[in-house]
Amino acid sequence: MPTTPQPQSTDELYQALQENDRRPYGRTRTVTAEELVDAAERFEEPVPLIHALFELQEAYTYGSEPRKSPVVFARLLSLFDEQPDLFDERLRHLLFWRFKWVAHALRQLPEIPLTSLRQWLTEMRDRYEKAGLGLQPYYGQAYQLAAHLGEDTERAYELWAGRVRTRLSDCEACETCQRARHHLAAGDDERALRVWEPVLAGQESCQEEPARSVSYALLPLLRTGRADRARALHLAGYRGCRRNPSMSGEVGRHLEFCALTGNEARGLELLAENRTLFDEVDSPLDQLDFLTGVEVLLQRVESLGHGGLPAAGPSGRTWTVAALRTEIHARADDLAARFDARGGTTVHTDRRGDRLARQPLLDALELTLRPRALDDVAPAAPPAAPPASSDEPESLPELIARARALEQQGHPGARARWARLRTLAAARDYTHPDDPAVGPLVRLRADLLSDEAGLASEKDEHALAAALHEEAAGLYEDAGRPGDAAVSRGCALLAATQIPGEGADADEARTAALTAAHEAVVRLHERTPGLAPYQEARLLRLRATALGLRLQTSGSERHIAPVLAEVDLLEAFATRHDLAGQLSGALLLRASTHALSGDLPAAVTGIDALLDRLRTHGPAWHLPRTLGLRGRLQLGLRDAEAAHANLAEALRLAADWPAGTSDTARLHGDLAETCVHLGRPDEALRHLTRSAELDLRTGSRTDAYCTYGNAAQLSLDLGRVEDCIALLDSLLADPGVTAGELDDRLVAQLRLTRGRALRAGEDLKAATAELVALAAESADWDDDPGSHAMIAAEAAVLLGESGEFDRARQAAGQALAAHARAPRYEQLSSCLRELARLQAQRQGPEGLADARAFLADAARVADEARAAGHVPHGRSLDTALAYEHGRVNAYAGAYEDALTALDKALALLGEPGPEPEGAGEWAECVRLAGAVEGIYLERPVPALARLDAAVARLTALGHTEETEPLTALAARLRDEE
Repeated sequence: MPTTPQPQSTDELYQALQENDRRPYGRTRTVTAEELVDAAERFEEPVPLIHALFELQEAYTYGSEPRKSPVVFARLLSLFDEQPDLFDERLRHLLFWRFKWVAHALRQLPEIPLTSLRQWLTEMRDRYEKAGLGLQPYYGQAYQLAAHLGEDTERAYELWAGRVRTRLSDCEACETCQRARHHLAAGDDERALRVWEPVLAGQESCQEEPARSVSYALLPLLRTGRADRARALHLAGYRGCRRNPSMSGEVGRHLEFCALTGNEARGLELLAENRTLFDEVDSPLDQLDFLTGVEVLLQRVESLGHGGLPAAGPSGRTWTVAALRTEIHARADDLAARFDARGGTTVHTDRRGDRLARQPLLDALELTLRPRALDDVAPAAPPAAPPASSDEPESLPELIARARALEQQGHPGARARWARLRTLAAARDYTHPDDPAVGPLVRLRADLLSDEAGLASEKDEHALAAALHEEAAGLYEDAGRPGDAAVSRGCALLAATQIPGEGADADEARTAALTAAHEAVVRLHERTPGLAPYQEARLLRLRATALGLRLQTSGSERHIAPVLAEVDLLEAFATRHDLAGQLSGALLLRASTHALSGDLPAAVTGIDALLDRLRTHGPAWHLPRTLGLRGRLQLGLRDAEAAHANLAEALRLAADWPAGTSDTARLHGDLAETCVHLGRPDEALRHLTRSAELDLRTGSRTDAYCTYGNAAQLSLDLGRVEDCIALLDSLLADPGVTAGELDDRLVAQLRLTRGRALRAGEDLKAATAELVALAAESADWDDDPGSHAMIAAEAAVLLGESGEFDRARQAAGQALAAHARAPRYEQLSSCLRELARLQAQRQGPEGLADARAFLADAARVADEARAAGHVPHGRSLDTALAYEHGRVNAYAGAYEDALTALDKALALLGEPGPEPEGAGEWAECVRLAGAVEGIYLERPVPALARLDAAVARLTALGHTEETEPLTALAARLRDEE
């Protein structure tokens, strides 16, 4: 059954061929091409069939199906021999060009005898000579066969490389790659890299280049000490070949590069991304190249002791690294032997052996902003009991007593004891001590539940935390511990208020919930008899915390005093009972309250006093968190240097305590923000990625991905486009993301940034595909039409840049419809103006009507903005629109209309002042008006008067740089007079 609607006319067939040509290579494109050949045969017109056959051969060639490509070409050659007049100049050129494709396809198939390969080259030579064509392309194919066989390559190379190129020669980039690989095979890395330079620098390119050259150049770059260049080219080059069946060998060389630079974990990640290549690549030679690269990676991972790690292999079963390597080794050895048997050599086995024998060239080369080790990709092991430290009590009663004592102090060492006890208590042979000082087993179970609840809260799993605290409270009551039960119940009340709410009144509902929670904790405090000092202090702390969170949520000035009153109670109680941890907590809460109320100097004063106390009396584990707050306060006071010093000290001190004690992830995040203020973006990126890694390790995946998203945006802002794309590709390929476990809006934001990065990296096709797909998905965001408007507008501009103006109009229509529900005046105006400019620039007078329709939509957006009282950033929407009318009409040759529009824009802009803002825009508007008037309308006198007056005005105001283009245009007009 056909997968696409069948064309009913030759016009529909040609349109379908064009649409299929836009699809990426792969099974979908290939199957469609086969169906279109069947459709073309029904029309009984040979020319449409010729076009369809050419498209099918291309799909087979770039879809890595070399067995089928020669069969299709044989039909084309028969049609040419029977009716050569059917082939116009372009089709004739294509036919002779694709002799090379068939030669390439036959080399890839070991079952094709060597005599057949040579017969085909003879056929190619005879055909070229008969047609009066130069033989350089023939000698190029003869050299490639010699290189494939490893025989007589020098002579074949000289016969090819010394000849003059013809119209049918491979492109400059492809021939450069062949020449460089020849020198590489001879062991001359430096010469190979010199030859490769124009391709590696992007000066020469084609469909396969520079991605192919990059894959071969990676190891020579490392061997010659150019690691940074290799890193940059790996990021860009891998993106050019990933998941592409016709470039599976290139993917294999990128995997090999990862294996030899200490990036084995990234190699496994890229292997998973390219898993389909095991099944999609039908070319035995490409399979050999790919599988050998995969084996280099797996061999390295296994040698490091990680053979049991999961690995992505052929479909149908799960694989470990060791099992996959065994499978691949046998398959690749067999392929190499088959090619060697055809050529009567051992060249393919030898080349494969050389690759497998390579040793790492670098211990570690940081390739991406998300460096990971093999331990990071290993499946999570069940938690083991922490080893007993030298000072840890050996008996179970002492261990329980020590854990409770540390818990009462708030000491971070308690967590390790609880973890050990949790493991011990879960064992089948666990026997609870019969010791009155330890208490019953139910009390220990309550302790462990309380600790689990604390861990859940740290992971923002507030509903779970509330439930665990409530369960612990019940067990404490069963154990006859009413004070502990009251504390657990208070913790449950507070945790419940932190469960995320929905809707516009979520903050109001949380404020009310915190008020109610505070009142409930007060009642618990008042009604629970026999409270120990540490229990009473914890309840006082919960009371103050509830009101502090209420202030943070509401921001209401009337909520400040109640917090400070509760803090005073806690401070007095902690001082009276010498509870150092709770006293520190009270002082920290007071400083935080001053900060929330906007009194940063008072907050800093309070923090400084607290720091003095902590350094003198402790507890020392409160220092990192307190220094972190001081750093954030200093940043709020715009003292970034002091903030950096405080945060760096906090991070240093945090290393002395167990992970999780000091929220190290936040410290890194705050340091990243501080580094941005200090103009240290590279340092900021390191802190952002470290913060994200720490969040991932603690299970805070959403926070981690938000931080990674910030790192990606920062790298894009810095122009590190490939770093940005590589990071986002890694994140979006994560199994948790692909399984839909992450918030869909967060994933959408990552994809939006990726689309923008692809555009910045000049990969317009990939950028357009990403944004168009995202626009389609966001159309269902009924709760957020504004974001859909923005995404659809960006997609429309990319479609316009691709020349697909019909689709661009549809996307712009979606953006306008969403904008009507949630206005995005500036984004929509900019989108519509840009589409108008693109259409007029590309299509000239023919596109003027459609371009003006875009501008008419932009005018309506400007009218709506004005009526709504919207204040734009920068120039007004009316001014921008008038200027765009000028450009659009100029591109379309409507010069009088263009000049009228530009004069209107100048009037709206007004005369420039001494401020630099606006002078450049005004000067550009004058320049364009002068060009339209003086050059296209051939009225140089008024144009020169306009330009001279503008130059004088700008010079008098000190805007000398802005006068340069105006002076240059005036000189040109005077020269032409």
